[in-house]
Amino acid sequence: MSEAAILTTSAGEMVLELWPDVAPGHVANFKKLAQQGFYDGTCFHRVIKGFMIQGGDPNTKDEAKQQQWGTGGPGYQIKAEFNDRPHVRGVLSMARSNNPESAGSQFFICHGDPRFLDRQYTAFGKLIKGDDVLETIGTTPTHPGDRPVKRMSVTSVKIVPLDTVK
Repeated sequence: MSEAAILTTSAGEMVLELWPDVAPGHVANFKKLAQQGFYDGTCFHRVIKGFMIQGGDPNTKDEAKQQQWGTGGPGYQIKAEFNDRPHVRGVLSMARSNNPESAGSQFFICHGDPRFLDRQYTAFGKLIKGDDVLETIGTTPTHPGDRPVKRMSVTSVKIVPLDTVK
């Protein structure tokens, strides 16, 4: 059965279809973290207009830890699952460090068409509802370091059957 993730944010709701056929490990990891409430209370800590919005760092639950935002994870890393799905607007992909095997919990949603990321980052889903929310977050004013001026919170991430949201 196909599934979707409903991201409830301070800017509204985004619905993302998950792609277990091309990235089974990433989808399983994302679902597990979502079901544990790992993402609840985090925020999109890095926003680059025309490129992507990035979230999933547990450090972002604490405003006092801003210096560490972008460095947090679940305490483990998962294997890369590079595939042929192009990085275009709305694609959900996994963030990582320079090490291809370093993804954990941080993810990004493409705001533009960063095709240079193809086959170097693991795409594992696509936005099917809420493009207006992606646009709101993707165009929010930012400070140096691509940090939004106004907090763009993630209230919750819920996993539901795809046919209930289409």
